[in-house]
Amino acid sequence: MANPLFATKPLSLLLEELKGENRLRRVLGPMQLTSLGVGAIIGTGIFVLTGVAAHDKTGPALMLSFVVAGLACFFAALCYAEFASMVPVAGSAYTYAYATLGEMMAWIIGWDLILEYAVASATVAHGWSHYFQDFIGILGVQWPKILGGAPFDYDPDIGRFVLTGNLLDLPAVLIAIAVTWVLVIGIRESASFNTAMVALKVAVVLFVIVVGAFYVNPDNWTPFAPYGLTGVSFFGKTILGQEGAGGEPLGMFAGAAIIFFAYIGFDSISTHSEEARNPQRDVPIGILVSLVVCTFLYIAVAAVLTGMVRYDQIAIDAPVSKAFEQVGLPWAQFLVSLGALTGITSVLLVMMLSQPRVWLAMARDGLVPPSFFGAVHERYRTPWKSTILTGVLVAIAGSLLPLRILADLTNIGTLFAFVVVCAAVMIMRRTHPEAERPFRAPFSPVTPILGILICLLLMFSLPAENWWRLFVWLAIGMVIYLAYGRHHSVLAKMRAEGIERD
Repeated sequence: MANPLFATKPLSLLLEELKGENRLRRVLGPMQLTSLGVGAIIGTGIFVLTGVAAHDKTGPALMLSFVVAGLACFFAALCYAEFASMVPVAGSAYTYAYATLGEMMAWIIGWDLILEYAVASATVAHGWSHYFQDFIGILGVQWPKILGGAPFDYDPDIGRFVLTGNLLDLPAVLIAIAVTWVLVIGIRESASFNTAMVALKVAVVLFVIVVGAFYVNPDNWTPFAPYGLTGVSFFGKTILGQEGAGGEPLGMFAGAAIIFFAYIGFDSISTHSEEARNPQRDVPIGILVSLVVCTFLYIAVAAVLTGMVRYDQIAIDAPVSKAFEQVGLPWAQFLVSLGALTGITSVLLVMMLSQPRVWLAMARDGLVPPSFFGAVHERYRTPWKSTILTGVLVAIAGSLLPLRILADLTNIGTLFAFVVVCAAVMIMRRTHPEAERPFRAPFSPVTPILGILICLLLMFSLPAENWWRLFVWLAIGMVIYLAYGRHHSVLAKMRAEGIERD
């Protein structure tokens, strides 16, 4: 008998789940899915992390960092689109891994996705807080410092953590609570709310590009790559490029690993496959269109930002709005801060919308308690209990952990998920060549192999402590799986009873 830890979930069983009572409501079309993708992508990455990356890692070479990160996402996006068209159910990479790599690997990637979406949401809440404080500061209102940030932070100049004098980041808590309430109401209302916010923030991004272009000083692009065009490490040992005070790699690739966070979101579209009206067509459209649009916008914003302000003078917490203040346009700073607040809110909404869908998929398989994580509200048809739990976790992490830690931890978890999805496409092509694929990733296996290689390169460009945090998180997950998941697995029980579905 085959090892149950590596048992795969048949495609027929995945599709049969769509007929159950706990199925989510199919209400999303291609425009709403693309809007969800853009809503998740454009936000903290462009409005906040550009400052960290340009100031600490890349300088003006940030433009190339966006190209490299965009390439990694593009190859992964093609693989996500193929799976989403084949298996239009909730769960994203977790579901894909279960169908190809087996139950234990599915658990690992599901646990990893929890890290990705929960920590990403906390990162976004943290970024929202800083733009909120910047916005009310323009209006002459000063938020109490003790309630305006994490109690500690990492200083790259000295290579260690320092106390900030803050108690917690209260605005991050408040926005997490507000978004949780919206999400519990329902997917249709959440998507409509998101579409309105996306329209506003795209307009603000275009404003930044057009107006900011008039204040670009080409001298600020020199030197173009003050930290070099490399920045690759291997488990904390820099093998290409400069090192920072804490031993972390510096350079264009290191910057790409940081601003990779800016692209997180297109994969969240696949978690809503079960809520798409025509998932085989609409989900691939939403994934690819949102990714291409945002890549072009990102490169343009990076060019304008580093042209307006010298890289070592770019603000860390609210770089885009502060750039307009630094060139003497306070009225533009007001508009950018307002747009950033709106844009970051929509990112938080999509991230916190995606997390409970992963838990729902795992609950259906018995790997987490279905009475809690699989509970769908009778009226709103949303996984309301896990949505509330997500809100609580985001509020706690967003209020207590600093931006640099949150962003790096999110990136390594997401890159790991992308590697698994790219590998799963190649495995599925070999094990189920007969399966219907309304969308096929082109040039396979070249496309998934390139996706794996670039994602691994970016993972190795992150500081070593991020690997250890990932290992610790996955180890905790394995303990939970061995103690609960494998004993309550629906698939394992079916196999034990001799029920075979193919």
